Amino acid sequence: MTELFDILMQASFWAAVLRIASPLIFATMGELICERAGVLNLGIEGIMVIGAFTGWIAVYAGLGLWPGVGVALLAGMAFGALHATLTVPFGLSQHVVGLGITLLATATASFAYRLALPEVTSPPRIEPFAPLHIPGLSDLPWLGEALFSQTALTWAGFGLAGMVAFVLYRTPLGLALRAAGENPQAVAAQGLSVTGLRMGAVIAGSGLMAVGGAFLTMSAFSSFFFEMVNGRGWICIALVVFGAWRPGKALLGALLFAGFDALQIRMQQTPLGQVVPYQVFLMVPYLLSILALILMSRRAEIPAALMTPFNRGER
Repeated sequence: MTELFDILMQASFWAAVLRIASPLIFATMGELICERAGVLNLGIEGIMVIGAFTGWIAVYAGLGLWPGVGVALLAGMAFGALHATLTVPFGLSQHVVGLGITLLATATASFAYRLALPEVTSPPRIEPFAPLHIPGLSDLPWLGEALFSQTALTWAGFGLAGMVAFVLYRTPLGLALRAAGENPQAVAAQGLSVTGLRMGAVIAGSGLMAVGGAFLTMSAFSSFFFEMVNGRGWICIALVVFGAWRPGKALLGALLFAGFDALQIRMQQTPLGQVVPYQVFLMVPYLLSILALILMSRRAEIPAALMTPFNRGER
């Protein structure tokens, strides 16, 4: 218990929580946009991989960091457009298409990596985003290291969560998107295109997922390797359910999972870590997240038309 208290009092622990949560926030917001419009996007894992690769290779090829983020965004939108085309106007199974997109995007990243760097045995490094110095805040004792030692992408992620919440609940576009996932027939009766709304949501959401992947190569690890996403996409799908399809709660869920993950890393370095196999610590964030998901999802209201293809005129 003393070791746990000491960990929670470390500024570096809370800095790690924000850093670990950042890619989850981007991808979770992207998945949330898709699902609020009525489309389940299981391509998220592969889209994060292609985003991580394209952003990294663009910077390695000579582009700047922010243009690299833009390349990742466009790559994610391209795969999102493929997903949207197959699932929305053609009405194919969202489960099958999503898993296919994950496999296709992952394979595309692997092929492009081997094609671009055929002789490389270890992935080269790039110069990643540096922590953003905020005058007056970054220099504060404890708080400066804990909260204000993050990169610009982390702050962009938190800003994105606020923007998504504002658009969904304070704008006509957000109302139309939510209605497309709840009662698409009512949307069509107002003269709006359900197909256009859903496709736009999937394309935009997929772009955000790819930026979440790009965070890993451009702000966390500074190089690309194929196992780096490591199931984060599936976690983000669970976080959407945990957050009851609301941006604020999903953001808290991302921070909660990041807290569990940062805690298990540090617990391995305590005397307990010398006795308990490290695999147990690796399981803890997922077990606790599953427990939290069970408790929260029992009261969650799923969008009524989620995974339901829209055919104009049908009831």
